[in-house]
This record gives sequence, structure tokens and C-alpha cells, in this order.
Amino acid sequence: MENLSNITLYILQGAVISLKIYLITIVFSIPLGMLFAMGKLSRFKPVKWLLEIYTWVFRGTPLLLQLLFVYFGLPYLGIELSREMAAYVTFVVNYAAYFTEIFRAGIQSIGRGQYEAAKALGLNYKLTMKRIIIPQAIKVILPPTGNEAVTLIKDTALASVIALSDILRNAKSMVSRTASIEGYIIAAILYLIMTFVIINIFKYIEKRFAYYR
Repeated sequence: MENLSNITLYILQGAVISLKIYLITIVFSIPLGMLFAMGKLSRFKPVKWLLEIYTWVFRGTPLLLQLLFVYFGLPYLGIELSREMAAYVTFVVNYAAYFTEIFRAGIQSIGRGQYEAAKALGLNYKLTMKRIIIPQAIKVILPPTGNEAVTLIKDTALASVIALSDILRNAKSMVSRTASIEGYIIAAILYLIMTFVIINIFKYIEKRFAYYR
């Protein structure tokens, strides 16, 4: 019979995988989202159409289905990825699609007068975006970005379907082994702690950008 400390330690080992998926997704999907948002706002129609299809597909299909397709489906096309790499690729591509729409909407929420004022000051498009538009858009973007960041830590539990030993998979393993619910309770506590930390990080960031109000 496993004692509580052993159960907790085993589930914490799964937390390492969950946090790796989370951090890699955040590090890569946010910059990609900003890059793709700029692409959707560009005047180059082929890029806009391609990104429209991309965001439509990845926002319109379940993350779970995408994960299964990448890990189990791509080998039929001659592309084989490890479990961890399949999770990283799927989560980054999926969340980049959501961040793309968040950033696009945030940038478009800034009034045309700001662009005209920048033009009057002699700023080119690049400097206008960097110094005027994006700093103001950040205030609009932060709340939905924070919501996605919280959702992401919970979505990492989906990695268990491809047999990655994350928090949920290790918790389920312990529940089966011990025939008790301690594993699920510990997993829930870990998710609550992580979401609490993420929420407060974004609250702090939002306060730092409050001067744009």
C-alpha cells in the first residue's frame, strides 16, 4: 500500500512533464501568435488567406483530436514524433492560433487616429506599431491572454491520451494502484496551485500596464 508521500512524489514527477508542455507552449505560441496576427493584418492577400485557414482549422477542431492526429496520424504520412514532441508541436500550433486572433483583435481595437497621429509625426509603419499601437494594444490583449494561459495549464492534462506521464496520468495510475482517491485530490491541488500562480502573475502584469488607461 502506497503512503501519501509516495503518491505525492509520483504525481509531482508528472508535474514536470505538465510544466514543460506549458512553458514550451507559452514561449513559442505567443511570439508566433503576434507574428501571425501581423500577417493577418498585412495587405498581402495570400498570407492573409493562409492564416485565415490556419486559425479556422486549429480553433475549429478539438485540441484532443489534433493531438491524436499528430501522434497517431502523422506516422501514416511518414512523419513520426516522440510523445513529448507530438505534445509540444500540437500545443504550440493550437495555442498560436488562439493568440493570433487575440492579438489581431487587440491591435485592431486601437483607433485609426493613433495611426494618423504617428504618420503626422513622421513615423513609419514599423515604428508606429512598436512605439504606439502595440504598447496600447497590450492592455487590451492581456486579460484574454491570461485566460488562455490558465486554460493551457488545464489542457496539458490531454497529453495523457498519448501516454505521457503528466499529472493526470500519474494520478490515475496511483488511484488504480491504491484503490483510493488521494491521487485525484493531490492532482486537483496541484492544478489549483498552478492556476493561482498564473492568475496572479497576469494580475501583476496588468497592473504594470495600467498607466495606459
